[in-house]
Amino acid sequence: MIELRTLRKTFGQFTAVDDISLSIPSGEFFGFLGPNGAGKTTTIKMMTGLFTPTSGQILINGFDVVKQPQQAKATFGYIPDHPYLYDKLTGREFIYYMGGLYGMEKNDLRENVERVIDLLELAGWVDKKTEDYSQGMRQRVTFAAAFVHKPRTIIIDEPMVGLDPRSARIVKDSLVQQAKQGSSIFMSTHILEMAEELCDRIGIIHRSKIIFLDTKENLHLHTSKYDGNLESVFLELTKEQSE
Repeated sequence: MIELRTLRKTFGQFTAVDDISLSIPSGEFFGFLGPNGAGKTTTIKMMTGLFTPTSGQILINGFDVVKQPQQAKATFGYIPDHPYLYDKLTGREFIYYMGGLYGMEKNDLRENVERVIDLLELAGWVDKKTEDYSQGMRQRVTFAAAFVHKPRTIIIDEPMVGLDPRSARIVKDSLVQQAKQGSSIFMSTHILEMAEELCDRIGIIHRSKIIFLDTKENLHLHTSKYDGNLESVFLELTKEQSE
């Protein structure tokens, strides 16, 4: 579960995130949309402990990210938009390394490594050094490493960067499976069709504020006012906020 309570982040005189409040329960797949510079990545960096909020509170699975960072981080997996791998490790070694950072028991780690290798369909590449991987394969290994400790929450920033259609489908299916198994998923993306396809609820941030927050079902009521297209709703909402 994720709770953002009146979250705010400023950099000098600039307000990057302004009074955001959200609650994402277990098993919900939440899509976070917005134009470049709207505050999406800043929000994620606060959720993952990379930025300290100026004010407000972030609770992940009941733990305060600022006051209880280790406990909070132990319960979530994070996939950044530009993942970093250790090029001299194989994919399998990297996944084992990440599982070890979470303090997993050896037997559990071994079982879960095999599970995520199957889930992300990595068997053909997982024992090669990651320096030889394509961007899509690197991204899939990053997802495997984030899933290996069975996180209760998954935070993702632009998951489809550099993915070919096959890799994109594997990643989508793996995320849907994680949500079905009870993980809360917070996904920032520019790909509107992906959000519409996968997410239970969608929030749109613009100029540091949430301007739309509703279920996918209710979103269709908004799209029907335009041409039945999420892109049209997104453009109209952000346009209205700009004028």
